[in-house]
Amino acid sequence: MKEHQATLLADGFVFLEAPRWHDNRLWVSDVFDCKLYTVLDDGTRQMVCKVPGRPAGIGFLPDNTPIVVSCAQKRLMRVSDGTLSVYADLTEVAAGDLNDLVIDETGRIYVGNFGYDLFGGAPKELTEMHVVHPDGSVRVAASELEFPNGAVIKDQGRTLVVAETWRGKLTAYERFGNGELHSRRVFADLDHRQPDGICADEQGAIWAACYNTGEFIRVLDGGEITDRVKFEGNAVSCVIGGLQANTLYCCVYLGTDEQLQARQPLSAIYKVQLV
Repeated sequence: MKEHQATLLADGFVFLEAPRWHDNRLWVSDVFDCKLYTVLDDGTRQMVCKVPGRPAGIGFLPDNTPIVVSCAQKRLMRVSDGTLSVYADLTEVAAGDLNDLVIDETGRIYVGNFGYDLFGGAPKELTEMHVVHPDGSVRVAASELEFPNGAVIKDQGRTLVVAETWRGKLTAYERFGNGELHSRRVFADLDHRQPDGICADEQGAIWAACYNTGEFIRVLDGGEITDRVKFEGNAVSCVIGGLQANTLYCCVYLGTDEQLQARQPLSAIYKVQLV
């Protein structure tokens, strides 16, 4: 297994999640500070807007319109010139707070939810992933998921992979042309690791942030781990981007659970040159 070293890009955030590389910059949600940011490759940051209800997953429609999750409001929000408007409301269908999302080339949005009241201490429940179609209709895309988290679409759109955090698995589905998911299977069993945010590389491998172990690991279909970046903290989410598309951006929390509960700003972005 190849070990990589990371360098600090930016810090002083509360809790960063869902990094996305778009328009030559990194987009990222500061969940507990309720802000959406962009960060340049030199570390310069700019707040795009505040997001009530805690921002999480970020994506871009085919016309480049940014979409961000409002977790507690169970809504997908459209961002335009720093202003938010409701793109889709899932309050009637989502069993828990919304979480991460992925958008396909036609504008279909796949979004997961907690499935239960995590912050209220409710027992864990299986839940669903929903798909929001460009016409505004919302359907169940997949069910019986255990805390669906980061998701990616790969293989020229033929495969969707979602991280099931509490199961410690990356779960794959094949996609029909109409966006429906089928043929569920295990992409990788990560055993004791709890995958959070994920991304895919050009070879179809998955980089997974393993929250509980502080690792970002590169996993092949079947479970072989080829690469790793290790932190003394929590690994939250990652994305491949950069001006040469060869940088892994890692969002980490470098404090304790107690410090996170106190909202101490110990979240940071690190970057790793992959080639």
